[in-house]
Amino acid sequence: MSATMEGEVSLEDARELLVDLVSTPSPSGEEREAAQRLVDFFEAHDRKVWIDAVGNVRAPADDSVLLTSHVDTVPGEIPVEVEETGDDEILWGRGSVDATGPLVAMAAAAVRTGVSFVGVVGEEIDSRGSRYLVDDRDTAPAAVVNGEPSGADGITLGYRGLIAGTYVATSESGHTSRPDPNAIQHAVSWWSAVEDHFEAGEYEPVFEQVTTKPVDIEGGISEDGLSVETTMAVQLRVPPTLDVETVREAAEAELEVGTVTWKDKVPPVMMSPRTEVARAFRVAIRAVGDDPRLVRKTGTSDMNIYAGAWDCPMVTYGPGNSELDHAPDERLSLAEFDRSVEILERVAKTLRGDDA
Repeated sequence: MSATMEGEVSLEDARELLVDLVSTPSPSGEEREAAQRLVDFFEAHDRKVWIDAVGNVRAPADDSVLLTSHVDTVPGEIPVEVEETGDDEILWGRGSVDATGPLVAMAAAAVRTGVSFVGVVGEEIDSRGSRYLVDDRDTAPAAVVNGEPSGADGITLGYRGLIAGTYVATSESGHTSRPDPNAIQHAVSWWSAVEDHFEAGEYEPVFEQVTTKPVDIEGGISEDGLSVETTMAVQLRVPPTLDVETVREAAEAELEVGTVTWKDKVPPVMMSPRTEVARAFRVAIRAVGDDPRLVRKTGTSDMNIYAGAWDCPMVTYGPGNSELDHAPDERLSLAEFDRSVEILERVAKTLRGDDA
């Protein structure tokens, strides 16, 4: 079988791979074992496949569409079990929703249809896998489907962007009865000013807001006892109506004491519902008896990275309830997983120009 020919993957095969990967811990930075299981799956179906320099699983083929999702999960152990519930089965386990379910559905569909596949690493921390992929490829694929939970009937068109930074301030030490603000107070004052600047209107949707979040803070007397030092890590989410640089400049304008270093800048993305990819999904979802939903997410994903680098149509799609992302009760309906495999197969065939 050539790298672009279709292969037989039953739903039982796909479910077996899904349970195997959910049972294989793959927190960010520890994806190797799960990546190798994916390689074994593609090799068993005579597909060209390898693990690249950063750990991505690369299985190039027909580039009419690239199916891609992430191998890594957030930390956390959830006992893996398949629960019988009437006419469905529920798979419990870390990654079942975010995003091993979408990842395996895409792997199965890629083998069934002979289209390109990549399982990327590091999405949950720094998107190093997707960043490496866009730098390493010579050309963009004709279309991209990024894998994240949207529900089998959901088509995600938009994500907010992200800007992350670290604030640092130092002040002279002194008795706590003195009225002069110390470095800790300077950090709090700056971030309060940023929050006030981006305060949203009462009825403004979250997707259209700049939201602010401190994610870590350390502070106190220095080891030599001569100063007070503070470090604070912060994040701001950026809606598609703004750009990252505008938000950065506004945050810096509130800075009076201390410095801030920005380490991660991811542009927002909002795709048209009229692209050929979005149309193919609407048709495929209706074909399996569901009503398609168009989704905008308030977080950030690898789709932001791809949209910033490749001028091609794309959406994000995958089985699972995104409200269970990172949750202690993460679980996936296997009936929904089965439908998503069929939908992805139909979409891939449509984008290849085949009859779905």
